[in-house]
Amino acid sequence: MDHGTVGSAQSGRLLVEVREEGSSAVVTPAGELDHHTADLLREPLDDLLEKGFTRLVVDCSRLEFCDSTGLNVLLGARLKADAAGGGVHLAGMLPVVARVFEITGAEAVFTVHDSVEAALAGETG
Repeated sequence: MDHGTVGSAQSGRLLVEVREEGSSAVVTPAGELDHHTADLLREPLDDLLEKGFTRLVVDCSRLEFCDSTGLNVLLGARLKADAAGGGVHLAGMLPVVARVFEITGAEAVFTVHDSVEAALAGETG
């Protein structure tokens, strides 16, 4: 259930949509997350944390690529959310993106869910 789109940002290769879901915020990056597009995700994540959202769900189901810069954006948001008593939850990762998290060991520091619905319900997958 969409409770209203808060905003979106777009570059040729990445579109980021943000919506509020109760006390959580769902951020959906679609396309390629890399050195050239990382700020398009960093800025809305930082904005949400500044607004007081400490539980962020990143819907990775439309994320086709993620390099080390993109991974660092997510890790940075995780550190800020953790410091505020919350967390960053990843949902619906495609195999190509999940592999990056597996290879780097980053999957161990995030809570990963099968779907956005599971993440919002607090189910791990």
